[in-house]
Amino acid sequence: MYGHHDVFVRTTLTLDRDVAEGLAKEMRRSGRGLKATINEALRRGLRLAGRPPRAPRFTVEAQALGIRPGIDLDRVNQLVDELDAQETGRKLAR
Repeated sequence: MYGHHDVFVRTTLTLDRDVAEGLAKEMRRSGRGLKATINEALRRGLRLAGRPPRAPRFTVEAQALGIRPGIDLDRVNQLVDELDAQETGRKLAR
């Protein structure tokens, strides 16, 4: 059927320079030929194609707020409201 036992599809592929350089590096690293290296890279890429990228893990680092002793953080909003009311009262009194 085929002239060679492992030829299923034959095509011409034009690679960008950076891709060709990466391919050559991978071929040297793995010791595999062009066909095997390209097929493996395509298989890996196609397996990942349908998956959304994983978001980096979100971490929160605690920071010292520098709050003076005696200040109740649960009542900070109330304090801000009182200061706003005082400022508004001063502006209206002028």
